[in-house]
Amino acid sequence: MTRPEVDIAVDWAAGEGWNPGLHDSACFHAADPAGFLIGIIDGAPASCISVVRYPGKLAFLGFYIVRPELRGCGYGLATWRAGLAHIGGHNVGLDGVVAQQPSYRKSGFSLAWRNLRFGGEARDIPPPEPAAGALVPLASLAFADVEAYDRRIFATPRAAFLRLWISRPGTTALGLVRDGRLAGYGVVRPCRTGRKIGPLFADDGHGAEALLAALGTTCGSGPLFVDPPEPNAAAITMVERYGFKPVFETARMYTGPTPDIPLTSVFGVTSFELG
Repeated sequence: MTRPEVDIAVDWAAGEGWNPGLHDSACFHAADPAGFLIGIIDGAPASCISVVRYPGKLAFLGFYIVRPELRGCGYGLATWRAGLAHIGGHNVGLDGVVAQQPSYRKSGFSLAWRNLRFGGEARDIPPPEPAAGALVPLASLAFADVEAYDRRIFATPRAAFLRLWISRPGTTALGLVRDGRLAGYGVVRPCRTGRKIGPLFADDGHGAEALLAALGTTCGSGPLFVDPPEPNAAAITMVERYGFKPVFETARMYTGPTPDIPLTSVFGVTSFELG
């Protein structure tokens, strides 16, 4: 895909109810400009898939969509095969919707954990209590420090993506600083419906809750979503305490070993499209 064609994939994702961010396209494309494929029939877009490659032979698959009126004709399978050929030799991850999980297992993907999307009202998050540390705009910190913290949790570098992700219009990005070092950060961005928090990374639940509350206060009213991994019980308890309810789920699956991700520090994943 060209950069403008990524907008097509994001629009199709919105049509599937995945509620992408308003400014996701530029961030996604920056992660791997060669990692977005589009199928063309009679000069018109028919299918798409993203196969973003990260350092360390890790890749992530997403945006696997065929135009509804063209489904059942084999175009999806051809697109799938082209995507996997593009990332041959990588350990491939994806966040699979429930209906497609049996097909992914047949293609060699194994379940690592579930991610659960919780939705609620921004106004139901109370103002932040005093945090064990300082909450500061992420832009006030050295980007190298932000990238280093992100890499410790995400398990692979993604500097080009991250630099854009934390600075899009309408986005708020905050860091939690303790004893002169970053102990967590969170990002909230405008989406087709409401806003999403992601990532929400923190050393502990107290820090995550401080970040969640501070980000929530920037949203006013309206729907708010956050996507914690199911194994992080503290994250689930935190969002349920504010009345948030499960509205969607995916299965995080890999073709190879599950990367060493400290899920106790992941209170909200960055995105289902790129991991």
